[in-house]
Amino acid sequence: MHGEYKVPGGKLVVVDFDVEDGRLRNARVSGDFFLEPDEALDAIDDTLAGLPVHLEARDIAARIDARLPAGTTMFGFTTEAVGIAVRRALTDAADWRDYDWRLIHEEPQDPALHMALDEVLTEEVAAGRRPPTLRVWEWAAPAVVIGSFQSLRNEVDADAARRHGVTVVRRISGGGAMFIEPGNTITYSLYAPDALVQGMTFADSYAFLDDWVLGALGELGIRAWYQPLNDITSDQGKIAGAAQKRLSAGAVLHHVTMSYDIDADKMLQVLRIGREKLSDKGIASAKKRVDPLRRQTGLPRSEIIDRMIAHFGGRYGLTDDRITADELRAAEKRVAEKFGTVEWTARVP
Repeated sequence: MHGEYKVPGGKLVVVDFDVEDGRLRNARVSGDFFLEPDEALDAIDDTLAGLPVHLEARDIAARIDARLPAGTTMFGFTTEAVGIAVRRALTDAADWRDYDWRLIHEEPQDPALHMALDEVLTEEVAAGRRPPTLRVWEWAAPAVVIGSFQSLRNEVDADAARRHGVTVVRRISGGGAMFIEPGNTITYSLYAPDALVQGMTFADSYAFLDDWVLGALGELGIRAWYQPLNDITSDQGKIAGAAQKRLSAGAVLHHVTMSYDIDADKMLQVLRIGREKLSDKGIASAKKRVDPLRRQTGLPRSEIIDRMIAHFGGRYGLTDDRITADELRAAEKRVAEKFGTVEWTARVP
């Protein structure tokens, strides 16, 4: 069996092994990582040999940790990364390049239609009617997007939202509220078969699915990293937040909003961001929670998007595509019946 795992912001870990009588045999770990001393690699291989196939990645890591030589130093990978590579082999996980990735980047859409498209396109990928897809959003109106489980009244000041012409919508994924103004954010979604994240915990999959973004930001001169669970940050502050939804039908929706040039004063009027929520971030005010990409790069938003798309295509391949007429009709129907209704938006009052 063969398993691979690219550590977000780090190196590739490859594990090859046989399975006999429910245990790993003839295991060999390789990759472009750095490891000292050399004999630590033999210790890892020896530890994997004979392990039962039911062990989770963290349990595999604990077994390896217990047998590493004193003073072992690992660069670009961890023992848990080895465990993930093993689990991905055992669960027949897919690689990014196993798929014909498609790109959708179209005209601005209303906020509720964006919510519906996320659900419809994920279902289409799950059903095998659409290849895995990267969709870059363009917004037709200002919006607050609240998480699936958030309280509407606790998160949004309704009077301020009306005063500023901000539409409030609810997405199908969990997580926190996003404040959106056209031209001031970069939002994208990934729709992929769940085989792509087999063998990973939810936490691992967040960073794995956005590793290409860290690479793209690096090319733009930003040293960025993933801050668990779902933030992309730099030494100058938070850049983006991610959310995810997995469908039982067999697909994962992963979407991210990156801030380009946020009007923090308006955001604070519309969102009810309390001191308790900010206290665990170690910051004094909500204005410091976002760090616009415009200031960090000095580039137009459109150029940042183009370079992100080019980076994704260079890594995994990418073919231009469009939302089909059937997909659009299904999404519009979903707006009328769900995402555009008070019942859905205020389902948690």
